[in-house]
Amino acid sequence: MSGNDDSRLAAVGAREELECACIQMTSGPEADRNLAQIRDWFRSPAIQSADLVALPEAVDLLDADADRVRAYARPLAEHRFLLGIRELARESRKWVLVGSVTARSLQGAVVNRCVVVGPDGELVTTYDKIHLFDAPVSGDNEVPESALYGRGHVAQVVALPWVRLGLSICYDLRFPLLYRSLVRHGAELLSVPSAFLKTTGEAHWHTLLRARAIESGCFVIAPNQCGTPEDGIPRYGHSLIVDPWGRVIADAGQSSGVISARLDLNLIDRCREALPCLEHERSFVTEIRAAELI
Repeated sequence: MSGNDDSRLAAVGAREELECACIQMTSGPEADRNLAQIRDWFRSPAIQSADLVALPEAVDLLDADADRVRAYARPLAEHRFLLGIRELARESRKWVLVGSVTARSLQGAVVNRCVVVGPDGELVTTYDKIHLFDAPVSGDNEVPESALYGRGHVAQVVALPWVRLGLSICYDLRFPLLYRSLVRHGAELLSVPSAFLKTTGEAHWHTLLRARAIESGCFVIAPNQCGTPEDGIPRYGHSLIVDPWGRVIADAGQSSGVISARLDLNLIDRCREALPCLEHERSFVTEIRAAELI
């Protein structure tokens, strides 16, 4: 189907709209300072009019010192940064996707954990990053994530008042089977909070996010870190909001700031009806055969 076939996306039923905002920032090693930045962003008109506010991965702490990170990690009930975000959510009456914080599990492991906070400030659900970034890209990734964080094992879909949200974090983006599972379990909006490197972001960020939207018929929100934090590793920025047809409807560029968009949730149904890939998917087996001489 060509780009000229957008006319096929005729109205199907009627659903609500969702005003979504993504904060793009450069987090550092001081969680209190990072929280203060977010408080400032919450005063912006784009945030004040949003229903859902999404924050990037490692929003509370980006620190190259693994020992300091381990010492900082706390259970969510004792997590000062998260307690501050919960207060912000309660004050503003907004849903907040906390892209990820450095937390400690009930078993004592350090985890890279996404948290969904409701407008009453209560924790709705959490997701621990499944695919940990151990790829040594251009020497930028000197400490593999698995040396610091415990890996998550459970994918999560959470029902918001408007739409079902599938959770993921950064490097998860490269594993399409995760997103297929999220969609099979009802996801209509996918979140990919990230601290994506500049090196790989320039090569793959837009392409992968648009692909996840197209193949799933979902909106995608991807708040990213930007600039060069104190860990010395440049981040790509370009936080994106992508519609189910794969169109980028908001791009934050490379500077700190807020992007927002009003998501027409009817478009999810229209795209899935125009290209019913989810219905056409079939199971199959794969065989490996040796070449035969004829």
